[in-house]
Amino acid sequence: MNKKLLYAATLAAVPAALAAQQKPNVIYIMTDQHWAGAMSCAGNTDLHTPNMDRLAEHGVRFTNAYCSFPLSGPSRAAMFTGYMPSQSGMDENEMPLVDSLRHNTLGQVVADAGYDCVYAGKWHVNTISIPDGEFGFRNIKDNGDQGLAEACVDYLRTRKKNKPFFLVASYINPHNICEFARGQRTPHADVPTAAVKDCPNLPDNFNVGPYDAKVLRYEQGLRYALYPSVDYSPDDWRLYRNAYCRLIEAVDAQIGVIVDEIDRQNLWKNTVIVFTSDHGDGYGAHQWNQKTALYEEVANVPMIVCLPNGKNAGEVNDALINGGIDLMPSICDFTGAELPHGRKGVSWRSAAEELTSTQEYIITETNFKQTSGTVGWMVRTPRYKYVLYDKGLYREQLYDMENDRGETVNLAVESRYEDILNQMREILRNWLKTTPGPNRNHHLKYIP
Repeated sequence: MNKKLLYAATLAAVPAALAAQQKPNVIYIMTDQHWAGAMSCAGNTDLHTPNMDRLAEHGVRFTNAYCSFPLSGPSRAAMFTGYMPSQSGMDENEMPLVDSLRHNTLGQVVADAGYDCVYAGKWHVNTISIPDGEFGFRNIKDNGDQGLAEACVDYLRTRKKNKPFFLVASYINPHNICEFARGQRTPHADVPTAAVKDCPNLPDNFNVGPYDAKVLRYEQGLRYALYPSVDYSPDDWRLYRNAYCRLIEAVDAQIGVIVDEIDRQNLWKNTVIVFTSDHGDGYGAHQWNQKTALYEEVANVPMIVCLPNGKNAGEVNDALINGGIDLMPSICDFTGAELPHGRKGVSWRSAAEELTSTQEYIITETNFKQTSGTVGWMVRTPRYKYVLYDKGLYREQLYDMENDRGETVNLAVESRYEDILNQMREILRNWLKTTPGPNRNHHLKYIP
């Protein structure tokens, strides 16, 4: 090649190199089994989460983000495939990802857009750690909280500076509340011994409502390993709530190590930073521990989005977000990656950048496959929350989320709410008809 051609080729390459550098980096920080209300920036005075609060100070905190399915494997499958768990067949832990989805997962499509994609911590889609080099990600740290932050910091310090990156930091805690409930050692963080009088008090919605879905108590009694709380005294619940708070504080400290490095490198300038969780925990509300039920404490997850250059820092938005299927279109939106065909999630980029509300409703689904196989759905609109289970007394629930976020009064038993109840039924009916998946005709029969 002569000098003129070489010079022309060099000039042509410059815009492409600049465009690659201008693409925003993405850092996705995730906890496990973490309710949205369990952060001090959300007004919870039973714990102190200075590092989650730092993220909230830099970003937009969404108060109405919900998981696609309140169980780790299905929820994470929704995040990284863009499909609802009932569509992908991953509606239980340890279910394998079907071959047709293996090569267009979120990591793969972002890698194809020119990003260096790396993953640290819990994967669970379906293996507990991500296989190195699969699904578009390099594995820089296997499952386990100890050393996870340090692995992420090491990556951030040694990465190639001329290539945008997508880093996932996936923590286990406060999931260790499951071991605590069973009287076992908590493997990823210690829970200090506490006197009951020093523990958080019981929540306002501690008592099970008279019109609560009866099938939940049935499920609770089927498997003691999952629900040892059936024998809990009020003091036991206070100890449980205390342990949950301490586990959140432990993972908050770990997150702080990463946030410190973000500060050190001033990655706020050109990085989209997302903090969320795969699902919540009963936290003693309605005398429920664990997940799978569609209570607010179980389905509502933390969601903080820090935009480049601190845009909308410190804002709070009540837009409805599906934390599972909305992730893929959102990350594709920011990175310029091509969204695979068939995904029905909605990007929350405009909700973060313009502080708008982009969806009229979202759906969360569940399946108690670990016990009896009860199925259920949640429809969340800006004002109301509708829950339907396939069996049992009071299997329909309707709550006014503006006035009763604790879900203490089931409005579905009142005739004056029949019109709203019918509207919610119709939303779910249309969703089941238009969202492909197995057993849809059978599921439609459950709607009154």
